[in-house]
Amino acid sequence: MECEKSATKSFKEKQAERLKRLRNLHNLRNEARNHNHQEVVAEDARSKLPNNWESRKKRAEWILNDQKAREEAKEKGEDYDRVKLLEITALEAERIERKRKKKNPDQGFSDFEAATVRQYNRLVKSLPPKDLERYEQQKEKYGDAFYGGPHHIIHGLHEDRPEAVDNMVKDIEAQIAKRNKYSRRRTHNDDADIDYINERNAKFNKKLDRFYGEHTVEIKQNLERGTAV
Repeated sequence: MECEKSATKSFKEKQAERLKRLRNLHNLRNEARNHNHQEVVAEDARSKLPNNWESRKKRAEWILNDQKAREEAKEKGEDYDRVKLLEITALEAERIERKRKKKNPDQGFSDFEAATVRQYNRLVKSLPPKDLERYEQQKEKYGDAFYGGPHHIIHGLHEDRPEAVDNMVKDIEAQIAKRNKYSRRRTHNDDADIDYINERNAKFNKKLDRFYGEHTVEIKQNLERGTAV
């Protein structure tokens, strides 16, 4: 009797253990299902956000942290800009300096005088002196009149060399060729068919003809002859 009782008890214990394992597996499955559903909802919400949402979020967080640090420095009586510069490492300072140098120094058109100065500096950089020794000698000889100005008469002080004149001609021809690439004026053909109502429509028709002209030649001819179905 005692052996049967112990065997029955062990069977019940085994059943209880099995049920407990099944219950744990069931709970783990429900938990995994809930996590999966949450991830799907979160991914769907992220897909509906703008493309630059992450960068905007980081930017907003940086602004808030910077404002908070500035207020804390103000309460302590410290100069926040100075404290912030002290925290920048040498590598970060070098990276910022490289990024700053890459920026375009040309701020756009302000007036004709500034545009002339920019063009003059650009041309001077593209035509460096070939004979530096002679350049320094002339600079010493003419003094302030070497660079010219409103109060200096440079006409007749020196004679231009043929090599310098040739270099100037080559540079001017290169400028003209470059300028022609940017402004290509199309010649107007008076004998061409007028199939437009204004300039904008003419440009649009040219674009259409460029991409679809070879495919629509027959249709266009049939329409002009009046034989199109």
